[in-house]
Amino acid sequence: MYLHIGNNYTVDIRDVVGIFDIENTTVEKCTKKLLERAEKEHHCIYTTYEMPKSFIITMKNGRERVYISLLSAATLKKRLKNGGGF
Repeated sequence: MYLHIGNNYTVDIRDVVGIFDIENTTVEKCTKKLLERAEKEHHCIYTTYEMPKSFIITMKNGRERVYISLLSAATLKKRLKNGGGF
């Protein structure tokens, strides 16, 4: 099953490590470092050019991806619970 994370982007739910609220988690130093490292290593995928509300970390075949989404973490979690948002 796939999770629709906004603007025609989907991720395989089997690959999702976590869904995080940007506003609440980026106050922590370790989260800032994680996002900075992902950006520097070109692992970030921006699904929007607007103000992001969440980020999704995935891992597939040992490759990390961080998706930056316009959708809130709460919305993404509801979609996940209800079958992926399609």
